[in-house]
Amino acid sequence: MRVLVYPHDLGIGGSQLNAIELAAAVQRLGHEVIVYGRPGALNARIDELGLEFIPSPEPHRRPTPSIVKSLVRLARERRLDILHGYEWPPALESLLASRRSPGTAAVATVMSMSVAPFIPKSMPLLVGTREILAAEQKFGRSLTGLLEPPVDLDANNPSRNTDSQTFRESWGLDPDAYTVVLVSRLAKELKLEGILAAMDCVELLPAGLRVQLVIAGDGPARQQVEARARTVNAASGRRAIVLTGELSDPRPAYAVADVALGMGGSALRALAFAKPLIVQGEQGFWELLTPDTLPLFLDQGWYGVGSGTHDGAARLAHVLRGLLPDGSRRKTLGSFGLSTVQERFSLERAALAVEDFYSQAAATAGDASIGQDARAFARFAEYQLTTRLRRVLGPAPADDFNSRPVAGAGRRVRPGSATAHGSPSAEP
Repeated sequence: MRVLVYPHDLGIGGSQLNAIELAAAVQRLGHEVIVYGRPGALNARIDELGLEFIPSPEPHRRPTPSIVKSLVRLARERRLDILHGYEWPPALESLLASRRSPGTAAVATVMSMSVAPFIPKSMPLLVGTREILAAEQKFGRSLTGLLEPPVDLDANNPSRNTDSQTFRESWGLDPDAYTVVLVSRLAKELKLEGILAAMDCVELLPAGLRVQLVIAGDGPARQQVEARARTVNAASGRRAIVLTGELSDPRPAYAVADVALGMGGSALRALAFAKPLIVQGEQGFWELLTPDTLPLFLDQGWYGVGSGTHDGAARLAHVLRGLLPDGSRRKTLGSFGLSTVQERFSLERAALAVEDFYSQAAATAGDASIGQDARAFARFAEYQLTTRLRRVLGPAPADDFNSRPVAGAGRRVRPGSATAHGSPSAEP
């Protein structure tokens, strides 16, 4: 097959890194794969993996007509079988181009926490959690599949020489402190609440439990994160919070961790380094990965929603107090996490699933329903109008389909968990 993979951007981020690494894995299966989009920081990774890159026109109002025209031209010139768009703008642009390119099918992957309802139901769709998959099947989509965030286990594993000592020295890490690491985009939606709670948590830990929190990432909430870090460091009388900014290669950060915090693909990459993981969510959600909690994350993804934002720092502090001093337990949980990611989330396994999904999508190319397309267009028009009204009335979320996750609808924590009752439970 000839495939074009179109990430929503090429800045550092989980969805786009997944897109690129999966593209390379599909190419290794014997297919011809192109990566398409606006150049960014991840172009270095594209080159490293030996993928062809074609720049797109500059996106503006989405879907962007010039991008659709460019995709149509490429589909015809390169005789592409699949246009694979990640997140809703590339998905719609790929779909519109496929409508004008006989023999070319469009596929969407959405790694956000919910799916834009204006992606037509007839468009083949891959999502990142079982819970979202069930919601989209109930919505009536024709072809849906599960694509949990994959991990390149060759590039991310505890046996690689990641030069941890140089990383420690570069960032002046305290050799006598436990190192807790959070690799995350500093986004206001989905991420910021947990990042601030993690910093506040450091002040709640006993003086004898010396902890440094390393936060690796950048984004629109940077100023708020920096301000809170200064406050916590001043109150602690030491450099308890270390902000590295965006790292082109975050592997040394994972490697130095005694405990990792995170959600989504970042959480899974931490597991690949055999680190015990506390999964970050919203509204006070923090949950340690154990054999007992694994089914929760396999269902709703590496994320959760708790009972309220006020207890997040206390909940995390409670988990860390029991976990950090227990080196044997940390090693056991790290080994469990590594075996989990090896068995369920390898890049090779995901590539085979994507290859099969491409075959299914190609077989259904041309099955579009005019009625479904019309209803999707009406939902898109409603979305645009609502977004404009929200911008007039006040600030709108920058990442709106991460701001209203499927995992936040109704119950979002397992019965009997700490977050379900709003107070810490006994550690498993």
